[in-house]
Amino acid sequence: MKMRRSFFGLTVSLAIVLGLSLSAYAGEALRVGITSTIDNLDPAKMKAGDAYVYAFRVFNGLIYINWDMTVKPDLAERWEISDDFKTWTFYLRKGVKFHHGRELDAEDVEVTVKRILDKATGCKLRANFQIIEKIEVVDKYTIRFKLNIPYAGFAELFGGRQAMIVPRDRIDTLATKPIGTGPFKFKSSMPGDRMELVKNQDYFVEGAPLLDGVTLIIIPEPAARVTALESGEIDLLWRVPEEGIEHLKKNPDIVVDEVPTPGWVGVVMHNKIPPFDNVKVRQAINLAIDRDQMVELAVFGHGAPTHSPIPPSHPFFNKSLSLKPDLAKAKKLLAEAGYPNGFEVTMFVAHDRPNEERTGITTREMLKPLGIKVNIQRAPWDKFLSDIEGKEAFYTDAFSARPTIDTSLYPWYHSSGSWNKSLWHYSNPEVDRLLDLARQTKSFEERQKIYREFQNVVFQDPPSLMAFVHNHTNAWRKWVKGPHAHPMMWIDLRGCMMSK
Repeated sequence: MKMRRSFFGLTVSLAIVLGLSLSAYAGEALRVGITSTIDNLDPAKMKAGDAYVYAFRVFNGLIYINWDMTVKPDLAERWEISDDFKTWTFYLRKGVKFHHGRELDAEDVEVTVKRILDKATGCKLRANFQIIEKIEVVDKYTIRFKLNIPYAGFAELFGGRQAMIVPRDRIDTLATKPIGTGPFKFKSSMPGDRMELVKNQDYFVEGAPLLDGVTLIIIPEPAARVTALESGEIDLLWRVPEEGIEHLKKNPDIVVDEVPTPGWVGVVMHNKIPPFDNVKVRQAINLAIDRDQMVELAVFGHGAPTHSPIPPSHPFFNKSLSLKPDLAKAKKLLAEAGYPNGFEVTMFVAHDRPNEERTGITTREMLKPLGIKVNIQRAPWDKFLSDIEGKEAFYTDAFSARPTIDTSLYPWYHSSGSWNKSLWHYSNPEVDRLLDLARQTKSFEERQKIYREFQNVVFQDPPSLMAFVHNHTNAWRKWVKGPHAHPMMWIDLRGCMMSK
């Protein structure tokens, strides 16, 4: 079979990746403020953003998504692609060691991917990887994937947060004693308080990391996180609460770094539970929402209205679809659905997720003109994940950016999608057809046409309310050098240092 050499480089030096000199300072442990206890230490089973902050310290993927959203080598130093885009061969870096001392090899990659594909694992990337038809370990440092469709974005799938490579001989202890190949080793975790990571002296990127360790400090209250940064109790605040951004910008001792993301916030409606099993109810709710106003009220303007996870800044975004509210049409649709006077419903929100809570309150107020009475019930984040998400009929939720448009849509909208099955339980044969077709289409122009048509379909048959995409903001004390806010909402601290 004729193979084409990938255009990606064979190696990535830290200086090139980070644009940073490695010559100077080997610092102490960096104290990073996060919002809640990490939901799962096994990367394949992670669901929440705070877990991703931990995961990118302890693990690596075959590739990683750079700050400019381009794909860069990580554990795979290069890869080759067949002309039909159905065979992908990855060549691993040699000499990469897991934290327990064993060298990474192709069998570890094989086991990692098979775990993702195993339904029993419950991995949210399973739907993405189901295009794999065969996995072949060619030799110790080479692994080949044969796909059942042409898929030009296959390498990007390994930039998914749950696609971190794990050691095949430590699978049973990942949940309590995680071992990866990352720049920092897991030391300890105190749920509700902190997690301690220490420097990996054998990290495969020469000279990195510069820090002796990273301590993730859990501070649930948004105002308390901002105060902790200003007082110097923490060095870096991940995901600055939107209400604190402008305040921190006025502090001369603080650096604030904000980037737009494809991450979104919305209202989930369970399509199998009345009244949300009626498409006219879902249409009416979408038409009642003033998304421009919601962006101002929910995230203080740090975002942009949208009708799907495709952000307005993307060339695939369908600008022909109106995002303006239409209360008259919404009332008509609600009456046709059998609810001329509206209805009463409970909406669940995570009270330690201010964006989602404000989205819920704003939705409640905007639905009042339709006669819909929304009773808000608050729950802590851990209870929200275990008892509400994927179970209740009506709640607010939010999801981080994915590495490609396909991975942003397929798991949520395809009838076989893992997130769809656990959120809104939506099924539309035309949506399935378009998403399957887009995966097999090589031409950018053709995929653009397909995805714009996809937006047309879900605009008429919305599974739930997609309200807006949000920005991501980190902030740190000026003594911290090197971090950057990332559209994927993770932090690369390999070249980070402190100079107090």
